[in-house]
Amino acid sequence: MTDGRLLRGAATRRAVLRRAVDIASVEGLDALSIGRLATELELSKSGVFALFGSKEKLQLAAVRAAGEIFTDQVIAPASGAQAGLPRLWKLCECWLDYSRRRVFPGGCFFFQTAAEFDARSGRVHDAIAESHRRWRERLTDVTVEATKLGHLDSGIEVAQLVFEIDALARAANADSVLHGGKAAYHLARGSILTRLRAAAAAPETLPAS
Repeated sequence: MTDGRLLRGAATRRAVLRRAVDIASVEGLDALSIGRLATELELSKSGVFALFGSKEKLQLAAVRAAGEIFTDQVIAPASGAQAGLPRLWKLCECWLDYSRRRVFPGGCFFFQTAAEFDARSGRVHDAIAESHRRWRERLTDVTVEATKLGHLDSGIEVAQLVFEIDALARAANADSVLHGGKAAYHLARGSILTRLRAAAAAPETLPAS
């Protein structure tokens, strides 16, 4: 019986967090409330409160859940690519695809919530900022790996390249969410590809377009 309750509790927590990250990607983390989630999922408010305890804890749990989804959708698929430039390019494609497919209905969860909390302080801000740092660190690690393998020019400014890739991807997400359509992803893909081809020791290993 205890195991059954634990399983039901875990399933309820997953359902609440999935709905929470979807709401937050559109309306922001401030739109989350234990009462709203309980009503929408037809759960008891006391039961949802018992899982999280406060709005801030719910927000923090949503950030962690979104990070796990992001890892599954972007980091893990790219990790299977050949080391170096192929892995870097795969990482870029996976990010653009993740946003384009609307894994979160509001586009990139972290773009939306970063805009909401960037000028604030506190635990939620710190959790969002840490998620973005981890993404940039992953991009940096793969770019450094590509340089060490001789796939990129040894004189490449890694921090600059990583900043440009991240900025182009985020701009595509913002443009598509605001204006609709998918053209921004095509433009961002082309710009990232042009940048990588210019820095590559063997540009022919990358797609032509």
